[in-house]
Amino acid sequence: MKKWFGILVMGTALLFMLTNINKDKKAVEKLEVIQEVVEPSYEYNILVDSFNVTKGFVKRGQTMGEILYLNHIDHFEINKIVKKSKGIFDVRRVNTGKKYTVICASDSTKKAQYFIYEIDATNYVVFDLRGEIDVYKGKKPVTVKLKTASGIIKSSLWLTMEEQKLSPKLTAELSTIYAWTIDFFKIQKNDGFRVYYEDKYINGEYIGIGRLLAAEFTHKGQDFYSFYYKENENFGDYYDDQGKTLRKAFLMAPVDYKRISSRYSKRRKHPVTGRWKGHFGTDYAAEKGTPIWSTANGTIIAATYTKNNGNYVKVRHNGTYTTQYLHMSKIKPGIRKGVFVKQGDIIGYVGSTGLATGPHVCYRFWKNDKQVDPFKQKLPPGDPIKKENRVAYMLAKDSLMQILMN
Repeated sequence: MKKWFGILVMGTALLFMLTNINKDKKAVEKLEVIQEVVEPSYEYNILVDSFNVTKGFVKRGQTMGEILYLNHIDHFEINKIVKKSKGIFDVRRVNTGKKYTVICASDSTKKAQYFIYEIDATNYVVFDLRGEIDVYKGKKPVTVKLKTASGIIKSSLWLTMEEQKLSPKLTAELSTIYAWTIDFFKIQKNDGFRVYYEDKYINGEYIGIGRLLAAEFTHKGQDFYSFYYKENENFGDYYDDQGKTLRKAFLMAPVDYKRISSRYSKRRKHPVTGRWKGHFGTDYAAEKGTPIWSTANGTIIAATYTKNNGNYVKVRHNGTYTTQYLHMSKIKPGIRKGVFVKQGDIIGYVGSTGLATGPHVCYRFWKNDKQVDPFKQKLPPGDPIKKENRVAYMLAKDSLMQILMN
């Protein structure tokens, strides 16, 4: 009896021990499941796990100095930041409605360690306020998705684009590309288009279209093609299916602009002086620092500064045509009187120097020493694809055509 009792006790103890082992094993497994790996958190490539992060928008009339002061940066330090920023970012250009981020210490001081200002959807400037102040620019990684779209026009190109929920910039791009080929005020019902273009995203958020790579526009039963091609690293343009340029000898615009803020006019109220006078140029609004191109081959006859024009460059193209580019933030190094430039060469950068209210380039156009509206001139055609690039262009064109037609 004692022997069986002992065996029973030992069995019970063994069962209890195995049960506890299984419980412990499950507890360990459960613990292992709970211990998930926590990914480090970054903002603008800055590890922020040990900081407090605050985001906001610049209020009307608010300055960068005011934002910094509210985050425990004193005036002495603000003055140092302004000096350190010189040549990198003009702190006076902090605009209403723009996004900013303040990364502060998590201790009792709550003092700003970084200040980040978003120049636009892609570009930003970082003010590293820890120890020795550092100021540098950065870019958000952009994801590009290639898209195709097509449509039959019922009333207008703009309405057709809107009905298909396409970006208004596509309308502007098509109008610019075909400006010398199609009169968009005479578009007819049943005209149509096909486009192959880039859509841009940052962190999954749509920020707008990129380059329009290929297009077909049908007008009055005739098909007009355009294909983007870069003959060199600095300059690309649109050509038709035969390799002929869609532009004239002059580019349609001297800059990659957001909008035309003012056109050529014999009577306009000046935005700064308020006086009514002629405006003998075309104003292209663009971000400060955007490259400005010479619209045609020519020789620099002036590259200087005046009170009203600010930094400007003037180019004589031949005995008939001359162009001028005003209000540059700076003239490109090496651009000076006597230098020969080619169409598409960078000659300066968008700014607001001189008598200007905001960043833009005022583009002026002379024909036979008289200022005229370039949009109303019958200009000679531009150059076709160069012979040495023709085979490469035709291969690229055939590939784009296949995508466009599918």
